[in-house]
Amino acid sequence: MLARLVEDLQELTLADAGQLTLVRQPADVADIARRAAAAAQPPAEARGLTIETDLPSQAAMADVDPERIGQVLRNLLSNATTHTPEGGRITVSLKDDDSELSVTVADTGAGIPAEDLPYVFERFYRVDRSRVRATGGAGLGLTIAKRLVEAHGGTISVESEVGKGSRFTFTLPKGSTG
Repeated sequence: MLARLVEDLQELTLADAGQLTLVRQPADVADIARRAAAAAQPPAEARGLTIETDLPSQAAMADVDPERIGQVLRNLLSNATTHTPEGGRITVSLKDDDSELSVTVADTGAGIPAEDLPYVFERFYRVDRSRVRATGGAGLGLTIAKRLVEAHGGTISVESEVGKGSRFTFTLPKGSTG
């Protein structure tokens, strides 16, 4: 646990300094999303959740670091799994337009209060301050996701309603592969 925290902090320090190393290559973001959803399936099923995908069957190509974009998706899926009650649903979708890809992880979870939305991507911010370490991380996953998306030239945002769930969407420019 401590080793993971140190690793996350080192990664954020590099990202903040603009020194995060990306191994960019033409990659199918739909395939990256498909693999992340498949990896999240066992822990989701253990919590009585369903993961669905709405991904194009054709390749959705962008010039990205596949491991880093996979990490963004894993962070978002992990949060969705943690904050969605039994019987809930998590959906991973992708839209491909001329200049960018838009990836969304939506859940039917607890939702985030409106007053917390501006802060969810800040380092160490936790919506539920009463959570113990066993039920939540250090508050770095969304910060890391944001830094990784921004390092790719993209953006990340959240929409949420308490009691209805959350939608995290990030965009990636297609770059020279589009």
